[in-house]
Amino acid sequence: MRRRIRSRISLRTAAVAGGIALAAAAAMTAPATASAGSPRPSGPGSTASTADAVSGQRTLDVEYFTGPGGHPRHTEVPAATPERLTRASRPLAAAEAAADGDVTPLIGNGTTADKLDVVFIGDGYTASQQEDFHADARSKWDQMSAVEPYASYKDLFNVWTVDAVSRQSGVSGDPSKDVVKDTALGSYFWCDGVERLLCVDTAKVESYAAKAPEADLVVVLSNSTKYGGAGYTLTSKVGYDGIATASSDNADSDQIAVHETGHSLGKLADEYFYPEYGTYTGAEPGEANATKLTAAQLTAQKKKWYRWIGRTSPDGGTVGAYQGGRYYPKGINRPTENSIMRTLGREFSLPGREAMIAGFYRHASVLSSRTATATALKRSAGIEVSVPGSASLRWYVDGAEVTAASGRTSVTPATLGVPADGASHTVTAKAADGTGAVKDPALRKLLSGSRTWKVTG
Repeated sequence: MRRRIRSRISLRTAAVAGGIALAAAAAMTAPATASAGSPRPSGPGSTASTADAVSGQRTLDVEYFTGPGGHPRHTEVPAATPERLTRASRPLAAAEAAADGDVTPLIGNGTTADKLDVVFIGDGYTASQQEDFHADARSKWDQMSAVEPYASYKDLFNVWTVDAVSRQSGVSGDPSKDVVKDTALGSYFWCDGVERLLCVDTAKVESYAAKAPEADLVVVLSNSTKYGGAGYTLTSKVGYDGIATASSDNADSDQIAVHETGHSLGKLADEYFYPEYGTYTGAEPGEANATKLTAAQLTAQKKKWYRWIGRTSPDGGTVGAYQGGRYYPKGINRPTENSIMRTLGREFSLPGREAMIAGFYRHASVLSSRTATATALKRSAGIEVSVPGSASLRWYVDGAEVTAASGRTSVTPATLGVPADGASHTVTAKAADGTGAVKDPALRKLLSGSRTWKVTG
């Protein structure tokens, strides 16, 4: 059932580490902020940067993908949708506008404070096609969350849809460059002259994303079967970590979104490179999957992914230090030969998975519950909690563990042994994620949590 949400809870501040972070739709009242220390390679034949320097128009750094299984590239594109695509736009009719901006909880695993909230926004869907958009969003999330480590942590996510009603169905530039559609977000292929580069109006994306509660990650689904997508490099005032664009009905476009979340959630660098970039001579990169050090140096100095060296990685091969990454063919090493941060269709490497899990827990809690802690409970009240499958769960009454209740996600104070003596007591749940996919002790601190309720006897 749909519910219209007009206001937002307190905004989060986007955490953007060194390296290229996934784009979030920028607040148009302030300049977009790119991630620090990121080289800005441009696609072949790109003229956007030169034109914008002359006109004073603001540009955005985007990552695009020329085809499934290929290495991505970067280019600069104008922030505004080209005038040739907007001149025919018309206001929505009253009936169309009535549904515009509706927010629907697609998957609800807990409160927005406890979970990582993913928001899908559709473009090129008319008022009568919004249910199709919801089905496409669910399908795309099923594809994305089938990739590890998403697959093992589905319970950490809430998924929302925001209806953006378009006057016309489809996307500009599909099937040919001259096709123009009047859509809510202005999606268009052939952005910057690159057919598979699927751009959007980021200001409009921001306005719709702001309707969803506490958006942490934003994916724009454009109503098309054509292969394409993009990831923007800028920071959102709204507070979400990123925005990726993808075709709704293309079987390979989910990989674009997964790669982009490697930047936004995992804070991972791209692992592909351009021959013309030569040798990197700067400082040690801040990203977890890029280093100037060899495998032997990583081990000797106990740096970066040294704990994983020699292990067989899910993306194939053995973890070591492979030359090339962060756009440089020399001077930078990556953990494995060919992870999803280098080529679409691959898995995250072991160090990449660890970084992604850390990213999940920056937004979500290992222990979540809809049972409020603000008011005292009765002995008969139900307490329900949620933890990932890899987490242990223990219960305590007044600080003493109730071992018989270990692992139970639904209890009452009475069944835990809280006495009916009229006194005040406490019930505490403690969880710790013991996954073998995280080896860094510093990161493990994110993988535990507790919650306490007062109980009246």
